[in-house]
Amino acid sequence: MASYKSRYKYRKAHRIRKKKSMFRSRFFWIIFLILIFSGVVFYFIVFYQFFQVKEIKISGNNEIQSQQIEDSIKEKINQNLLFFPTRSIFLVSSEKITKSLLERYPQIEQINLKKSFPAALIIEIKERSPVAVFCQEEKCFFVDKAGTIFKEGPKEYGLIIESQNKEDISLGKNIIPEDKLNSILEIQEKLSTNLKITPTEFVIQEGDRVDAKTTEGWEIYFDLANLLDWQLTKLSLVLEKEIPPEKRGDLEYVDLRFGNFAPYKYRTTSASTTQ
Repeated sequence: MASYKSRYKYRKAHRIRKKKSMFRSRFFWIIFLILIFSGVVFYFIVFYQFFQVKEIKISGNNEIQSQQIEDSIKEKINQNLLFFPTRSIFLVSSEKITKSLLERYPQIEQINLKKSFPAALIIEIKERSPVAVFCQEEKCFFVDKAGTIFKEGPKEYGLIIESQNKEDISLGKNIIPEDKLNSILEIQEKLSTNLKITPTEFVIQEGDRVDAKTTEGWEIYFDLANLLDWQLTKLSLVLEKEIPPEKRGDLEYVDLRFGNFAPYKYRTTSASTTQ
């Protein structure tokens, strides 16, 4: 009798210790359904044809061919994920594409990339416009309003800017500080409009000195750190009161860099000074 009771207790204890099947666990099925749902969502986002980029619309470009830009974009959106190709619009990185295009095409000033769901990219391009040519060692490059060189150009284009400092030339580089370029363009405009003097070339010297060469063969020395309007006023006064038009062809330079003075020099005579 005792033996029978001990066996009964053993079987009862054994039944108590028996583990419950995980397939009967609510937690297991919740996790399983979450994984299934996540997998379906992942498939639709990454591989479903409805969301694969099928069209790239490009506008605003003139110098760069649309096909070139499109090929460059496709290099970035064509990917392999889990050994399967995809060009899902959800995986497109606007920042990476924009950075890549700006590095590859220095002619581009600005890019606006938009995703048009479910399967198109809209690219708006703004190309750089030249305001001058920057020349160094017989090579000339177009310069935009920000002072960035972006394409080789002819020296005969228009306003020429040279530098006595040897610059490391590479397309897309800001070769002239924007504020200095703005000052040069201001000088060009005011010389042409107010004084009827046509500058053909500006030479950037050390520091803030810039020399303007005129069509008459003489030069004007400016200090960009000082007031340009006052320097131009001094030039106007000295040309009006001391240098008659018939003698301008003999001028070598007028120096506007020093206070209220405007020293000038003829090619065949010693320097003179005016206040």
